[in-house]
Amino acid sequence: MLRVMQLLAMHVPDGFIDAPVSLFAFVLAAAVLGVAVVRSRAALDDRTAPLAGLTAVFIFAAQMINFPVAAGTSGHLLGGALAAILVGPWAGMLVVTVVLVVQALLFADGGLTALGINVLNMAVVTAVVGWLVFRLGVRFVKTPKGAALVAGVAAFLSVPASALAFVAEYALGGTAPVSLAAVAAAMGGVHVLIGIGEGIITGLVVAAVLASRPDIVAGVQGTALARPVRRTEAVPA
Repeated sequence: MLRVMQLLAMHVPDGFIDAPVSLFAFVLAAAVLGVAVVRSRAALDDRTAPLAGLTAVFIFAAQMINFPVAAGTSGHLLGGALAAILVGPWAGMLVVTVVLVVQALLFADGGLTALGINVLNMAVVTAVVGWLVFRLGVRFVKTPKGAALVAGVAAFLSVPASALAFVAEYALGGTAPVSLAAVAAAMGGVHVLIGIGEGIITGLVVAAVLASRPDIVAGVQGTALARPVRRTEAVPA
């Protein structure tokens, strides 16, 4: 059971979900990403495209660092909510997907047959939930600190949502000799703890970007928080 918790706190490996469900997840993820590619073309421009690249690099590096959770289990940043808040949900999905593909191909982090499942859970679900929660909550705050707090909450909620998606997939095609109730309990407990770390990291990063370039943060567009920061230039003596 401990081994199952360790696996589920990170990327889903090969063989954990049967072939039909894995194939369906791959097709569904490919369809969603196809839409994301089209929608992202309109969302990214010369100002925001570099931010997408920087976000991918940060998430890739952050996912390489595991933090202890409980009972010998470790977790890492998922990054879907962070990417969605910074560059929008569609581009955010693509950012995290690129990270997941590189990790699967170069580091065997997550199975290739489970790539569709990992993309759905860690890129699509987290980006959608993080974006919706953030956009709903940011309407009620007036300051960058408030927006950063909302970002932390959105990121926190995106992690259990990802875990819930996996529980549904396991219910449909799980192959491990572990009951659905046990998997659900393990996923719920571990991912709530991972979500706390996710929320803290996301809140800090969003706060830092808002402090310098709020005008390029997708999640605050259409609000007063998107106004560029006024910088005063020193007057020569």
